[in-house]
Amino acid sequence: MIVDPLPTSEETEPVRFGTKREPDEGMDMTPMVDITFLLLIFFMVTAAFALQKSIEIPPPDQEESAAQARTIEEIEEDDDCVIIRVDSDNTIWVDDSEAPSVQELLVKLRQAREGPPGSGSKGPSSALVLADGDARHETVVTALDAANAVSMENVRLATIDEDDF
Repeated sequence: MIVDPLPTSEETEPVRFGTKREPDEGMDMTPMVDITFLLLIFFMVTAAFALQKSIEIPPPDQEESAAQARTIEEIEEDDDCVIIRVDSDNTIWVDDSEAPSVQELLVKLRQAREGPPGSGSKGPSSALVLADGDARHETVVTALDAANAVSMENVRLATIDEDDF
């Protein structure tokens, strides 16, 4: 039977302040694993945001688009359509009456959607936003959002020149 010699006092003595330790043979992998998990979490979160911003738009049917194509003049003459105009000064007009604020825009669109007072019929269910090319994007989006807020079924956007306004 072989017996190991008892450890000397130097081997059992705890390491004290000021004494040198021998360097570890291996490298500590904890910081690298932490960074890897942080990068993984970062890419997972940013990928989730990218998915939320995408909107799937179905491709147009070639047979239906030719039959349903209408000009702006035809849409303006339609009684089932409210015309919202945004001029180059970012003024919003609903059926030739000015809406200076978002609240008034919503009120005018609700009134148009409900139809004439006293008649039991509903008003127009679609809206056409005619925006000048120099109008601010924010104002055009406000008009589109307002039409959606009052439950317009079809909301369309077209740009026009100032002389056509």
